[in-house]
Amino acid sequence: MNKKYPFDPSIKHHLIIALSLAVWIFVFLYFTEPLDVNQLYENEKLIFLSGYGFIGGLSYVFFLPFQYLIFSKKDKKWTLFSEILFLSVYCFCAITIARLYYLYVIMANDRNPYDLVYMLKSIYFPALLTILPILIIGRFAFGKYKEKKLEQEKIEIKGEGNYEGLRLFLNDVICIQSSDNYIEVFYVSGTELKKTLIRNKLSSIADEFPEFLRTHRSYLINPFHFLQWKTANSKLFAIVTHHIEVPVSRTYQNDVKAVLNSTTE
Repeated sequence: MNKKYPFDPSIKHHLIIALSLAVWIFVFLYFTEPLDVNQLYENEKLIFLSGYGFIGGLSYVFFLPFQYLIFSKKDKKWTLFSEILFLSVYCFCAITIARLYYLYVIMANDRNPYDLVYMLKSIYFPALLTILPILIIGRFAFGKYKEKKLEQEKIEIKGEGNYEGLRLFLNDVICIQSSDNYIEVFYVSGTELKKTLIRNKLSSIADEFPEFLRTHRSYLINPFHFLQWKTANSKLFAIVTHHIEVPVSRTYQNDVKAVLNSTTE
């Protein structure tokens, strides 16, 4: 249940899903004509069934903040459990609103409406079996599309020969330290600090990724993670995310200060 599940946070894409959902609900009800729909005049069918479509689409939009709340609480990670939770809450609320619409709008002047159990068995559950797969497929497709785009935005810090490299987002990299014939990459994964040892030269990484800033012959930092300066024993240090202290040698001080001070202005 905690397995990662494709998720697209784009409001635009979710509005497209909501609109598609509204249209599909209307089309489904119009052609299946559940219960006594076939006894309605054509203009009444268009009005009442459009209302159901509107409820389905608007309910989806209305519960998007709940989706983003789950996303935020999970440190911006979306899981299979998150998806099931959101869809369950959405279905429950949409059915509740649809039932109220039936009782107080469609059957406003009728004293003999169908009871809830009968409508669940005859209308709502069969409709969900048809409509829910469309919703699931749409959300999954947009999620996979988003993952593919994000994957293309990643950088790869390669190792020499057959040594394994590291693929991650540029702004996940905090700093890189030289260690003999290896480099040690410090990066964030969610909220955790991690580090990976790769066989490569710091100079090669500096040439390949000019976005990183040389502060010392043994260090590169990502200006995105700069927090503050620290001076100790006449030596200058740059404090970066997770309070890592990176030495700044005199050779690079002017250039480093110019870049890092501009990022905090």
